[in-house]
Amino acid sequence: MATPRLISSFLALVTLTSLGACSSGTLSPTGGEPKVTGVAGGNGIVPQAGTGGGQTPAALTPEAYKGELESRHKAMADAITALAGARGVKALDQRVGRAEEELSGAADALSALTPPEAVRGQHETYVTSLRDVATELGATSGKVGARDLCTSSAVLADLGDKLNALDQAGKALQSAGDYPADVVSVKAGERQTRRLRNGTFIRRSTLNGRSSLEIDNGGSLDAVVTVLKGGSKVLSVYVRKKAKFKIRGVRDGNYKIYFTHGADWDGKTKAFTRDCSFERFEKTVKFKTTFTATQILWHDWRITLHSISGGNARTAPVDPDDFPG
Repeated sequence: MATPRLISSFLALVTLTSLGACSSGTLSPTGGEPKVTGVAGGNGIVPQAGTGGGQTPAALTPEAYKGELESRHKAMADAITALAGARGVKALDQRVGRAEEELSGAADALSALTPPEAVRGQHETYVTSLRDVATELGATSGKVGARDLCTSSAVLADLGDKLNALDQAGKALQSAGDYPADVVSVKAGERQTRRLRNGTFIRRSTLNGRSSLEIDNGGSLDAVVTVLKGGSKVLSVYVRKKAKFKIRGVRDGNYKIYFTHGADWDGKTKAFTRDCSFERFEKTVKFKTTFTATQILWHDWRITLHSISGGNARTAPVDPDDFPG
């Protein structure tokens, strides 16, 4: 049997093929030429797996890395700030979706970068935090759509630890080299359950009539009842769950009655932050005082905010943006 020949090469990486006789399998190249692979003039760097045989991408310079962060900083910061300032359920839903898109897109783009070696750890933590918040925002969007979360403060509280973690990760990356990663300018508050006293007026005009309106809230959530005369709000009153309240001194007129249920009343936004619903009575309530020679007659009304047997007043859902809060 022929002795295999070893052929030297100036190439850094060489695969040698035996020229010996083979009884089966692939034959050697004709002419006895060896098969070699490698890079002429190579410096001995082994190609990394998963890079198509190429070398590991060089780390970005601090200036280039800063530019990459800067190109995404404003869009992310603006999206989070806009989310915190949302007013109304519809606007909140839209801004949650926008924030999710911005943070998710930034996480994908930044994860493909090779940062300067000095901040590799901070970079990875930052990208992970961006992705965590984006994922949480996706779940939050469903909660807003289902009216489980109804205000920006409730959304921020729901994001909680993940938003705080992103804030800390951004600060760590920024302090490591003055990199623009401080995208969180809002604070996530704690989950709360704020309530007003039963019968607290949130809004009230003059009540010097003879009629009364009794409200029976037998449901499992607190409520706010808003009464309109024409297009003007006459009053809004807070009625706790399993409680009643009578409004005295209602003046004559035709009134429309709206009500919202929920948990955690935010006095600043005048809305429930969680588990909110919005409804109205389809029937207009009429108060009228009649004077005769011997007596004065007036109407008193009683409404229930929960289903009862024999009830004769239908309710209908109201678009949150159309609710007279």
